[in-house]
Amino acid sequence: MSIIILDKLGLAPQIQEILETVYDPELKPANIVDLGLVYEIITKEGGIAKVVMTLTAPGCPVAGEIMDEVQRKVASIEGVNESLVELTFDPPWTKDMMTEEAKLDLGLL
Repeated sequence: MSIIILDKLGLAPQIQEILETVYDPELKPANIVDLGLVYEIITKEGGIAKVVMTLTAPGCPVAGEIMDEVQRKVASIEGVNESLVELTFDPPWTKDMMTEEAKLDLGLL
């Protein structure tokens, strides 16, 4: 699944790169981008950056930790004044959303 990008500030490549350093502790070594958990990256005037993402399951015990890390890391990018994270389960995550690399890392191929 590819990420939807609406990028008014030209920061989406940096945001995606930093999101590739965020991991679901239960699914290391695959990052949240390769797992297919990031659905949208949006930047708006005023330095607003928003990441729309999901989790592998609605009851994910580390949901708060992952979302906090996403918010902090995106906020650390120069040009970002406000970092927002929106959680959605529409569409629900499936293993088919993972990259081939993530599947290899997790021994699914």
